[in-house]
Amino acid sequence: MEKSIIISGFGGQGALFAGQILAYAAMDYGKHVTWIPSYGPEMRGGTANCTVVISDEEIGSPVVGAPDIAIAMNLPSVDKFEDLMKPGTTLIVNKSLVNRDYKRDDLNIVDVMANEITEEMGNVRLANMLLLAVMLKHEDILPIDAIKQALENHLPERHKKLLPLNNEVLDKGYAL
Repeated sequence: MEKSIIISGFGGQGALFAGQILAYAAMDYGKHVTWIPSYGPEMRGGTANCTVVISDEEIGSPVVGAPDIAIAMNLPSVDKFEDLMKPGTTLIVNKSLVNRDYKRDDLNIVDVMANEITEEMGNVRLANMLLLAVMLKHEDILPIDAIKQALENHLPERHKKLLPLNNEVLDKGYAL
């Protein structure tokens, strides 16, 4: 198994963090992993994305032209990555921030009102974790518990108080 994943959004939405936690989870789970962040000079508010490749075997190249999976957290991310996807692959979209129809009908598109769901749960900034859980539900990459354990192991101490809510959001996303 080898899967390439792009997670993309505005700076401040946690796209890079979601990719980093996914990479840590896969690494802790014994997989081979690459994680490459990319962001504009604006940081918060600018565009940000990362590429994660997870494999059972050594990874030949971390460069991804056409991802197997993309998580688009906003409209510019859909605009950028929808056309790059291979037919039959999965595009998970934060439909809260995407107000247009899709150009392609050969993708497995999963719409999630991530902002509304996480706002109701108490913290809209956890939309990244909700979308990550939705991805794991639709793609056989890692168990959801691997993400929970990675958060426990790698979350900075100052954010550990958010672990219970993170776990609740992960469970909610996995149940969607």
